[in-house]
This record gives sequence, C-alpha cells and structure tokens, in this order.
Amino acid sequence: MLPVDEAEALQEGAGLGASADFDRMNGHLWQVYQLARSKKAVHPVVRDQLSMLNEALASGRGPTRSLLSAAADLFQLAGEVAFDGNRYSEAASSYALAASVGREADAYDLWACALVRHAYVEMSEGRHQQAVQLLGVAARLARRGDSALSTRQWVASVQAEAYAGLGDLTACERAMDQAETVRELAGGSANGGWLRFDGARLSEERGARYVQLGRFDRAEETLTGALKQSDLAAGHLYRRRGAVLTDLAVIGVRRGDAEQVVAYGGEAVGLARATGSGFVVHRLQALRGELGSLSEDRRVAGLGAEIAGLGMS
Repeated sequence: MLPVDEAEALQEGAGLGASADFDRMNGHLWQVYQLARSKKAVHPVVRDQLSMLNEALASGRGPTRSLLSAAADLFQLAGEVAFDGNRYSEAASSYALAASVGREADAYDLWACALVRHAYVEMSEGRHQQAVQLLGVAARLARRGDSALSTRQWVASVQAEAYAGLGDLTACERAMDQAETVRELAGGSANGGWLRFDGARLSEERGARYVQLGRFDRAEETLTGALKQSDLAAGHLYRRRGAVLTDLAVIGVRRGDAEQVVAYGGEAVGLARATGSGFVVHRLQALRGELGSLSEDRRVAGLGAEIAGLGMS
C-alpha cells in the first residue's frame, strides 16, 4: 500500500484532472481492495474517486480518452465491490458502464474485461448461455487489444466456466487449454488492477471446472494441490481459498462423505465470518442447497445452520 502522504498527493492531482494521477490512484485502490478483508470498506473511497472523475470529464480538464480509460477502470472496481457483496444488479450496472466508457475510449482490453466481469454476474444467476454470448463478444474485442496482455487468456478461462455450467466438457477443456497459454506471455501481461490474470489461479480453476462437470477424482487432486500453494496455504487470498474449500466440500456431498463436507465447509464458514465476503457466503449457500440427506448427520446439519446464519448477518 502506498504511504498516506503519497495517496493524498494522488487525490490532489486527480482533483486537478491529471489523468496520470487518476491512473495511479486507481492502481492504489485496486491494491487496497485486494488486501482488504472486508471489500465493502473500499466502497466510499471508490465512490469519491468516481465523483472526481465525473467532474473532470464534465469540465473538460485533461485528455478525454485517458480520463475515459480511467473511468472504465474504476467502474470495474466499483462493480467488483458490489459483486463481492452479492449486489448483482449494482455490479451489472457498473460493468455495463465500464464497457460503455471503454468503448468510447477505444480501449479494447478494458472493454473486454468489463464484459468478462459482467459474465460472472450472469453465471452467478445461473444464466450460463447469456454468459457464453457476452464472452464471445469479449473474445473478439480482446483479439483487437494488446497481444502482450493476458486478456485473451482470461476470457478463455471464464469461457471454460460458462461451458462447464452448460455441461460441455469438450468446449470447456478447449477453453482451459487456451487459458494455459498465459504461461507463454512475458512478464507484465497482467497489470495487477483491472487485469490480474497471470496463471496463478489455473490449477484451482481447472479443479473447479471438473467439479462442475462431475469429474470428482480429477477435481479433488487438482484442488488439494492448489490449496497447498503458498498464497492460499497462508490464507492471504480469502475469496480464492474460500472457493477452493467450498468446491472440496461439494465433492464430499457428491460422494456422501460427511467428514469431508464438515472439514472443508467448516473452514470456509470461518473465512466467511472473518472477511464478510458475500462471494464466499454465496458459494456456501449453494453448498447448503446440495446437502440433502446428508443433513441427517448431526455435524452436517450444524454446518447447514451455520451457513444459514451467515445469510442473515
């Protein structure tokens, strides 16, 4: 995180309409967002920064295209904050604005990434076919973007999730293989802000796709390996760790293994409580909906009750 005095200097520069300072402040906010246990804590600062950007655009201060790109970046962050809080309508609106502004700026990678994030909203609501359509547009835009960036690979990674949701194993594996080409890119292919896809998540995402497709042996091997990776093992990446834990609990449900469900599900509940992440809560609620006859086990019933309690907090 940047020192307080530097952050204040960035805000002052941004207030004068300096596009470079908007870009740097946006980068700072993405860092804060990623490190924050409670994502909603970032919302007031993001809202203030958007107000300053709108004022700069309305007054004509600074180069318009650069300011539009900064706005497309920041609308994506605003959407991320809303999405983590399960405010899907708000997230979708922010992503739609990001895409519209990115189009005005001729910023193809920003535009494509906004559509990718919008596709996550569609998948969270079970609309996988609509997500496939959005991602098809994103893929075409990414081909017009910067080939040194990992935009195309991120699009492919999310396409794999959409295809898995439709039960299309062949298309899913083809997209996963395309996403793997991120390893061929040089350093700097992800900027750490609106584009963070650097291949670090490939194993956990592949495991999650196998869960969706019912390939549980392959899924468990991949996910337990991902859980041992340094960042996830240390618990720094709360949403990612929560997703992997929940996927492993889902495998336990499908196998009728109460021990596995309680072990992994219980840890995910602890993470959700510690972070307040709506994303993790949403994943756990989906798990609770699958417990079925396993709820006859006292421990599993207790886990279900804990998850229900999260939804009311």
